[in-house]
Amino acid sequence: MTITIYHNPACGTSRNTLAMIRNAGIEPTVIEYLKTPPDRATLDALIAKMGVPVRSVLRDKGALYEELGLADPKWTDDQLIDFMLQHPILINRPIVVTPLGVRLCRPSELVLDLLPAAQRGAFTKEDGEAVVDAEGQRVQPPR
Repeated sequence: MTITIYHNPACGTSRNTLAMIRNAGIEPTVIEYLKTPPDRATLDALIAKMGVPVRSVLRDKGALYEELGLADPKWTDDQLIDFMLQHPILINRPIVVTPLGVRLCRPSELVLDLLPAAQRGAFTKEDGEAVVDAEGQRVQPPR
């Protein structure tokens, strides 16, 4: 069973997602996409498998998004992908690929729906939010 995470170690959401994969006893293939960006065919395939609009994979935080004027609806999907290929920081993360599907895991606990193995114990995100209890069951957020 192969699980891949397109990861940015500087991102808390990405770190939490990777830790939840490991909490299920799985050591994924970790692709630090800023060092090893996907090629066009890979990025196209990931977006297609997620079944989401290209814009939902485009990271809209940070100065580069603003500097390039990427909020402008004039940009086609192909042009947006070109920007992501030229500037991988514009790819939203983490993207996780498992036998159960492909997903942008924001928030990080979305990865739990993609894992073929249960959590092995409690998991708390870096910000202190409990996600999984000691029995490996998902904690329901307070309402």
